[in-house]
Amino acid sequence: MGLGQQNSDKQQDNGSEDWDALRDDMGDMAGAAVERGRFFIESAREQASDYAGRRKDDVAQSVADFATSLRESTHSFDERPNIRAVVDSAADGLEQLADSIRERTFSDIFNDFEEVVRHRPATVAAVSVAVGFLAARFLKSTAEDMRHERMNPHVSGGGHNRSRQAQRSGNRAGA
Repeated sequence: MGLGQQNSDKQQDNGSEDWDALRDDMGDMAGAAVERGRFFIESAREQASDYAGRRKDDVAQSVADFATSLRESTHSFDERPNIRAVVDSAADGLEQLADSIRERTFSDIFNDFEEVVRHRPATVAAVSVAVGFLAARFLKSTAEDMRHERMNPHVSGGGHNRSRQAQRSGNRAGA
């Protein structure tokens, strides 16, 4: 074996060793990044769960208040017992939902929701479409009301300022 051949063998060994070291370093960095990502996700999940736990009592109270309002509105349906029965039933369901929210942890509620989504995706999709449609209708009607108020300010109480401006303009013209 000649001297030139020995040098090329050493260079190949060094290149192979460098490549292996680089690959090991990259593997270590990828492992550390994955571990940090898991830590970040777990931390975010814990913070979201804590926040939701603090807010769930507020949500439960809002649902209970809505049930009370719904029940109080049934007084106008005294002559229509069928409608009153439906509204009372809805109010009972809302009160049960409020109690369930208070008694359970956010994780339990989320797991149940996730299970429903997995077992009944078509139902969830239909409900999502219906909620989206209702939200769009609400937003559209709100935008139309706001546009109407801008176009007709005298109807919404803004006319008072306009009449003052007209009086000022008239006073300047007459002076």
